[in-house]
This record gives sequence, C-alpha cells and structure tokens, in this order.
Amino acid sequence: MIPRPGVGGFPFPAGRGFPFPGGRPFPFPGGATSAEMGIAVLRPGFYKEKCPAAESIVKEVLQQAVEKDSRTAANILRLQFHDCFVLGCDASILLDDTHTFKGEKTANPNRNSARGFEVIDEIKAALEKECEGVVSCADVLAIAARDSVVLTGGPSWEVHLGRRDSLTASRSLANRDIPPPNSTLPQLIAAFAKKGLSIVDLVALTGSHTIGVSRCASFRQRLYNFAGTRRPDPSIDPALLRSLEHICPPKGNAQETTPLDIVTPTKFDNHFFVDLELHKGVLTSDQVLFAPYAPTSALVTAFAYDQAKFFQEFVASMVRMAAIKPLLGSEGQIRKECRFVNHKY
Repeated sequence: MIPRPGVGGFPFPAGRGFPFPGGRPFPFPGGATSAEMGIAVLRPGFYKEKCPAAESIVKEVLQQAVEKDSRTAANILRLQFHDCFVLGCDASILLDDTHTFKGEKTANPNRNSARGFEVIDEIKAALEKECEGVVSCADVLAIAARDSVVLTGGPSWEVHLGRRDSLTASRSLANRDIPPPNSTLPQLIAAFAKKGLSIVDLVALTGSHTIGVSRCASFRQRLYNFAGTRRPDPSIDPALLRSLEHICPPKGNAQETTPLDIVTPTKFDNHFFVDLELHKGVLTSDQVLFAPYAPTSALVTAFAYDQAKFFQEFVASMVRMAAIKPLLGSEGQIRKECRFVNHKY
C-alpha cells in the first residue's frame, strides 16, 4: 500500500498549502503573479451572450476526434501547455510558417511531435459557422484542453475565457522556455517559476502525462548514455528498461512511441504517480520528480495515494497556467483561421 501523506513529516493541509521555496515566484504589484492577474481578468461564461453554444460546439467536435483517435486528447492538452509557456496563452503555437515568418511549430520541442492542429481547425470552423469572428483560437485551446481531460475520465472545471489571439509567434522562445524531456529538477522548477508557477503546479501539471505517448528520441539517452556515462539511468526499473530497449534499440526509429503511463495510458487518473514511485517513469523529466531528497517526492506520494487530491490540484494548476499573459481587450485579434493571422503574411 502506498504510504499516506504525513509520513516522514510531510504535512497534507487543505487547499494549496504545499510549500514553494522562497515563497511565491515573480510577484507583481499587489503580490499577484502573472497567472493570477490573468485569472482576475478572464472569466467563465465570457461567450454566454455572443456565442452561447461555444463550449458545447468545442466538446462535440473534440469528442468525435477522440473517438477516432484516443491520442487526440493528450495531443490537445500538450498544445495548450506548449502555447502558454512561450508568449503566454495566445494561440501562437497554432500559426503556420510562411515564406516570411517562422513560428513555433518547427521549434525543437514541437517539431515532429506537436499534433492536433487539424482538430483545432475543425473546431474553429464549426465556431465560425455558428458565430463568426467571436471565439478566439486561444480560448478554443483552453476549452479543448479541459474537455480532453474530461473525455478521458479526468476532472472538469469552469474555463476562464476572454483571451485574444497573437499576431506573431517565437521559435526562439519555444526552444528556450519549453522544458526538454531530459531536464533536471532544478531546471524544471526554474522554468515553471519563470512563468509564475509553483512547485505544486509543476508536479500537478506533469500529471497530464497520465495520458499520451513519448517518442524514442525523447528518452533514448536514458537507455544507452545517461548523463554521458554510456550506461542506462541507474534509477530506471529493470523491467521497464528491458521493455524500452526492445521498443527503442540504439539505432532504431526515433519516432517509435511508448505510453508515458504504462498501466492506464488512455485514462486520466493518478497511476502516473504510482509509476514514478516504482521508478517506471519513461522520461528523465518525469522520474526526477521522485528522486531521493527531491522537494517534489512528497507531492508524488500524495498524488499517488489520493487521486481526488491530484485532481483538485491539477484543476487549480490548469486554471493558473491558462491565465499566463493573455491578450485582452483590443490586444491581438480574433483570428478567422487559427493557422494564420487575419490578413495573412
């Protein structure tokens, strides 16, 4: 049985009472982070008058896509994370490259791995047919990310809406700010703190890896040359190591995939954290959350023991992440097509 939180001196208070070293990162006037400032401006029911069917349209189109391909849910959830971590939650990741513009789709963290763009296109087309020029692509991503969790068995929440779409994107910031799969724990904590997110947000949001897959290219170094040793990562479970070596031989196809949650890969639950406790995390950046003396280990144990607590913290973290530096009011635009700004380059 997984030990209860509290063992070893770990307090398990109500609400978001987990400690963050040094207090809240990057305070703004009044003590609020950038994410908290976004939450204060965005609001549920933003389209109630101008497009009351907006959220139901998003869910209907997304559900059809998930029924055709179960991986769609994880793809959409990942798109929002990769969008918000660059310029903010502004749908910049959705912009296509053109002959005069290089966007984020071909940045290292997204190239050959970011998917789900066609589903977003379908949702946006349905929304434009219902209420032209009203619902932003950034809000489509936020709603679809929530529904991706719900459709795979996870929690629901009210999505704060009112974002507008960016006029540009940044490949360089995507390369710099999206944490790579071989990140160390200090690197992960710093990357999240830079966005105004805490250590609780880091662990809770990483729990989204309970659905989805990873390419061999993202973890092969763990199998054959961990930290330049030319040996496997010593922390990896031996049975998992053998399985991953079979899927990803040294000179095999880098695009081959394996589930990130090896037991319930298409169900949004807390088993991902159980995997970490058993040293069965696939990515380095996942397994470092449960390492000796890691400040995140107690959170992993708490979420592995209590799915309801994981769901509670995941929802709060998703709301916070989705409010990072939104474009509001007259900023940006409402794109007609998510792949291009209005008046294409």
